[in-house]
Amino acid sequence: MDLISTLLPFLPFIVIIWLANFADGASKREEPQPIFAVLTYVLLIVVYGLLFLFGVLVQVSSLLIRQVDMSAAFQQFGMDAQVSPDIVRSLPTIGLGLWLPSLLAMILLLPPVRRAIARLLPIDPASTVHAVALSYIMLIVTNLMLTLGVGLENLTELLSATEQGGGVGMGAVWVQELILAFWAMIGVGWLSRRSIRQVAIRLGMRMPSGREMLIGFAAGLAMIPVVIAIEALSTALGIGPGQDVQDLTEQLIGPLFNSIAGVLTLGLAAAIGEETIFRGALQPRFGLILTSLLFALTHSNYGITVATLVVFLLGLVLGVVRNRYGTSVSMITHATYNSTLGLIAYLGVQFLQNQ
Repeated sequence: MDLISTLLPFLPFIVIIWLANFADGASKREEPQPIFAVLTYVLLIVVYGLLFLFGVLVQVSSLLIRQVDMSAAFQQFGMDAQVSPDIVRSLPTIGLGLWLPSLLAMILLLPPVRRAIARLLPIDPASTVHAVALSYIMLIVTNLMLTLGVGLENLTELLSATEQGGGVGMGAVWVQELILAFWAMIGVGWLSRRSIRQVAIRLGMRMPSGREMLIGFAAGLAMIPVVIAIEALSTALGIGPGQDVQDLTEQLIGPLFNSIAGVLTLGLAAAIGEETIFRGALQPRFGLILTSLLFALTHSNYGITVATLVVFLLGLVLGVVRNRYGTSVSMITHATYNSTLGLIAYLGVQFLQNQ
């Protein structure tokens, strides 16, 4: 996966939040710029409007489809395996996952709605940036609904049928996470109304003390036995993540568990990207609970399972660390947690290979 193909889906939304920052006040002047506000809202309506129309088209068209040879269609994209007919049956849900969140995103742009939300969250209802950020919540909902609509098992089958086998390489992981960090920096005003130093302060980035580093490491390690206990209990109760979650996760990031470099990538890259955008940019505006929920739902490869609950709990811990010690320390916690779990998986793979 190259830089351009990875960046392209994010680019319109990065540009829009960049324009929104100009709308709220360009650097040094800090004066509202109406033309940028108008342009921001127009672009948002165009993007969400197109997604809405495409979703309606998919849902309506699906009602007319009875039998379709999807395998032939997917072969055009390098997918040679037979495609489950469940994908055809899921088209109405996929359509719903496109038009409904898009409609809600446009509703969130309405000033009365923003004023009502401002009673619950520390946002400025008059801020173009905050309006855009609120609407972006629906992107996470769209991603989740599309994942659930297609189905984890079908996604695994489709990914395994690609020429690359569906796995995400180390380079792609770093690119994705650095794009998230870049998006967060643009979102809080970099290259528009804040200097890089002001951006770092807004994101909660600073050099942690030795004591704070130890706290970050300890918090990450402390989550490991909690997660293991939750997974063991859920498995014993028969409510574990399920084989489809394990298969999809293995298909996506399994190859990274085959090397120490891959394990470190999972730890460090995710800590940089996800902490910058969730704990750094979003949490001060959306609060601990909503940010943790969005963080959990972003991991759509887990569906709605016990694994999602684990990620939500992790988000709460990271959020508390961010509030107490800053985003830099929450990065240490996140990296420690991911790397430790990755190391356990790596050692398990090595053990099985040596049997």
